Amino acid sequence: MQIGIDARLPYYRMGGISQYVLHLVVALAEVDKANEYLVFQSRKDGRSYRPEQGNFHRVDAWTPCHHRWERWLLGTEVQVRRPDVFHSPDFIPPAFGARRRVITVHDLNFLYFPEYLTPESRRYYRGQIGWAVREADRIAADSEHTRQDLIERLGVPPEKVKRIYLAANPIYRRRPGTGAVAEMLSTYNLPRGFLLFVGTLEPRKNVPLLLEAYALLREEARVDLPLVLVGGKGWLYEEIFEKIERLGLGGYVRHLSGVSDQVLAHLYHAAGVLALPSHYEGFGLPPLEAMHCGCPVVVSERGSLPEIAGEAGIVLPPDDALAWAEALAQVISDSEQRERMIGEGRLQAARFTWEETAVETLALYREAAEV
Repeated sequence: MQIGIDARLPYYRMGGISQYVLHLVVALAEVDKANEYLVFQSRKDGRSYRPEQGNFHRVDAWTPCHHRWERWLLGTEVQVRRPDVFHSPDFIPPAFGARRRVITVHDLNFLYFPEYLTPESRRYYRGQIGWAVREADRIAADSEHTRQDLIERLGVPPEKVKRIYLAANPIYRRRPGTGAVAEMLSTYNLPRGFLLFVGTLEPRKNVPLLLEAYALLREEARVDLPLVLVGGKGWLYEEIFEKIERLGLGGYVRHLSGVSDQVLAHLYHAAGVLALPSHYEGFGLPPLEAMHCGCPVVVSERGSLPEIAGEAGIVLPPDDALAWAEALAQVISDSEQRERMIGEGRLQAARFTWEETAVETLALYREAAEV
């Protein structure tokens, strides 16, 4: 079987979906030595995502990502190779060119919260998703929540969509070397045990709620630790910084952007708790990364987050600042509960591996080929 994989996105943006593509390709190379793979990359991309083994080949693609004519332009390029299965990890398949098409749908945030997208993104996603799920022969969903969304909101037949969990970057599974975390704390002038948020600063992440909870903790003198926000500035991020000033938190909230995976791993190891009050997450890698690093997690009850955190995390409504303040104070101050959450978190995180993701994805390719 010849399998094409769309790996153009990493050239344009190295976000969560790009990381998924790269880790999946590496994991597939570990579990599949028999089938032939065509890794479609941007012709401008000087890096190679093709594993160094004989059944993986790079294909230079001219079609840019998120172009209005993308599905047809990419179809003409795929048609030259005519693979048995073509996988589109960013959910938009070529209109033609492959015998069978598989897509991955990461979330339906654009249906639940269209107001949290830019007008351009709203038009792009809304116009594509219905067509994509109809055209695809098989669909991978990052979580059971997203799978049910596809079935209930878009009418996808249950047998057509399979839940395939993602996994964390292996760097978060490694224990840091002696002194590495202390050096990071010194570099950023941070104490151990700080409160941590990781994610793009945008409305969907619900950071204002976290700021309200943090303000309550400081008012009641229940915490004297900084809140560290790690992530780039996204759509409508200005509200977050305005709220920091209105709540008088300017001297206590730190914003770090552009940190490497290694630095982020050290931040997880040093943090007292990760807080993620998102309105919606299709998968949610930060809680998984944090649990690998021994950082307790408090997450929203929305989207896939309860699936990822499992029994190891505290799950709360995303609109109750007082509940968040209470939970965060408890995790930081109760050493017995904290140690229990750390142990359960490591066990929960160990359930998610790229090997399992690759095995299940390969099974989906075979299923699609037989349709």
